[in-house]
Amino acid sequence: MSVESVETEEIKTDICIVGAGPAGLVLALLLLKSGVKVAVVERARAHQREFRGEILQPGAMALLDQLGVLGGARARGAHEHTRFRLVEQERVLLDIDYRALPAPYDHLLSIPQAHVLDELLLHCEKFEGFRYLDGRRVGELVREGAKVTGVLADGPSGPCRVLAHCVVAADGRFSKVRRLAGIEAGRTEAFDLDVLWFKLTARESALESAHEPAHGEARENGRDKVRDVRVFRAEGSPVLVYDSWPDKIQIGWTLPHKGYAQVAAQGLEKVKEQLARAVPPYADLIRDQIGSLRDLTLLDVFSGRAERWADEGLVLIGDAAHTHSPIGAQGINLAIQDAVVLHPLLVASLRSGDASASYLSAFERRRSRDIAKVSRLQQIQSTAMLSHGAFATRVRPKLAQLLRHTPLYRRVLDRIAYGNRAIRIAQECFTDRRNR
Repeated sequence: MSVESVETEEIKTDICIVGAGPAGLVLALLLLKSGVKVAVVERARAHQREFRGEILQPGAMALLDQLGVLGGARARGAHEHTRFRLVEQERVLLDIDYRALPAPYDHLLSIPQAHVLDELLLHCEKFEGFRYLDGRRVGELVREGAKVTGVLADGPSGPCRVLAHCVVAADGRFSKVRRLAGIEAGRTEAFDLDVLWFKLTARESALESAHEPAHGEARENGRDKVRDVRVFRAEGSPVLVYDSWPDKIQIGWTLPHKGYAQVAAQGLEKVKEQLARAVPPYADLIRDQIGSLRDLTLLDVFSGRAERWADEGLVLIGDAAHTHSPIGAQGINLAIQDAVVLHPLLVASLRSGDASASYLSAFERRRSRDIAKVSRLQQIQSTAMLSHGAFATRVRPKLAQLLRHTPLYRRVLDRIAYGNRAIRIAQECFTDRRNR
């Protein structure tokens, strides 16, 4: 039975966004502030799905702050992390200290993604022209000839037909809209690894041990209270660890691509012991709290770039357009920046009545260089994490320490933290048409 064989609600709007992640909701809020009517179609209800991306870089924080969203999201709960560190046993191999950046964005922020999305939704719902269609899965694209003019979606609330000047695919790396449009994802196995994710419930003793100063470090004011995002190197499989709000520890164990089956075949106890050796501060928690292999979630890590980001009446943003490794925590940063760049283009497209592929492809042209730079930077970071030998363990830490006192260190840190600093919110597009 097709979506339209039962009574279908018809919704007419200016822009239809599929996907209520950071890219989709930031774009929705920007458009609403510009007097544009927006419908957001989201397959999940009330953010009930699990989100793994929790780290906000300073660039994302600054843009959310300008939108008036960051303060409310933080108030729901978050942890500041001031450093990113690569650790082998007790030796710090690489130390990226965000305190070298100017306040107030001189740290990383670990914040449940639902906190950010709930705050974005709260702001979007202040506008008359906003429709939020959650629990609806897109099943078809509506077309007039070659042009996409909307989507057909269905869910517990019934089917709907959303007609719009332009459809935006913000539905992630496995984008259904991209697939329906016949656009190839452009997947590449650039990183040759997967990540096994899980969370532990923290105990104070474990946290104190985890944040003890590494070998050769001094304590701050008698006790080190600084939170770090850490990568522990052990047996060739780095393990990412950071504190997750409110009392959880997020752990990501990197494995060779498609190597999980071999690991799982060794049995639960063997897996737990490998992890315990890799991250000694959390060994007891791992032994106590991992009761089944089902407690571990495998993330297939790959990079990709869709063969094109625009079609007639359709544009792709975020992971639907370009997919990246979790290395360096760039995902949310890129998604928010995509929305900021696309916003004025869509406002102009609506005003001119032009939603052609040639017009919308300007978004890809404007973002291509930035996305390429992030991909190259992630490759360098991946090499730093995975490389071994005398240079990696003895020479690189000394070079890194010297580098911290040079202008190059600040430029590299700035690139990781902010991406393209020239990206700015087009406030000149904003109007006062709101319903509070």
